[in-house]
Amino acid sequence: MIVSLLTADLNERIEAAYELLESCRVCPRKCGVNRLKNDKIGFCRSGLNAVVSSASPHHGEEPPISGTKGSGTIFFANCNLRCVYCQNYPISQMGTGNERTTAELACQMLWLQEQGCHNLNLVTPTHFMPQILKALGIAKERGFSLPIVYNTSGYESVEALRLLDGIVDIYLPDMRYSEGKAALRYSIAPHYPEINRAAIKEMYRQVGNLGLDENGIAKRGLIIRHLVLPNGNSGTEGVMKFLAEEISKDVYLSLMSQYFPAYKAHEIPELSRKITSKEYDEAYQIMQGYGLENGWVQEFE
Repeated sequence: MIVSLLTADLNERIEAAYELLESCRVCPRKCGVNRLKNDKIGFCRSGLNAVVSSASPHHGEEPPISGTKGSGTIFFANCNLRCVYCQNYPISQMGTGNERTTAELACQMLWLQEQGCHNLNLVTPTHFMPQILKALGIAKERGFSLPIVYNTSGYESVEALRLLDGIVDIYLPDMRYSEGKAALRYSIAPHYPEINRAAIKEMYRQVGNLGLDENGIAKRGLIIRHLVLPNGNSGTEGVMKFLAEEISKDVYLSLMSQYFPAYKAHEIPELSRKITSKEYDEAYQIMQGYGLENGWVQEFE
């Protein structure tokens, strides 16, 4: 938790994070753009200032995240992926939002705490990690103390993640693919499976399995999200095998059924329909077969 981190240590982390922006390697793309200059943007279409789409209490996350009072969610615009089926594409791909200085971002964090939210939920934070760290430093000086949720696509740099050790309380990453060809075709994400798995290992090293308080609210730990895609394109077998054999059979997993052909997916035959109940049940059976019993499944509509 950030409140237990010494100010000097946090300042060192912030400085190191901003160094990653100078020839950008905040994410695994390492596109090399100097994002410290206002007129320079990386692959993520982002520059120096964070871009925020919205900040509000949110009640639609997994039960230990939303709880009864809601999760204090900040949706960041833009993304380091190009998912052709993104359900939030106006935010992630079209950049709908407003630039915020780190001081303004800190004010939004403090406002969410004032609303009584259980946590601060940073959605699609990867490309703004340095700015988020700086804002957290400002907010900490003003009494910010909520647990921090890092809600990410899972396409993360281990170098960047190490700067978050002891700061992020709950990691909430996607595991989107276990096949590189699918990741490249649908998200323009080279080497996604290898990069994603290395990131998951680092997250698990930092926070371990999910821990809940006496009211069932998440305090610390890892929750994996896996969205089932049509025609087996999410590679569920590989994801579950990895989690069971290389992370923990006690890991919490959210198996998601809400795929529909958003954004450009209707142009791609194998992604141009919702998943079937049979596809979702097969994914659930694979999950069960690997002994992964903690977490949540969704009612199929």
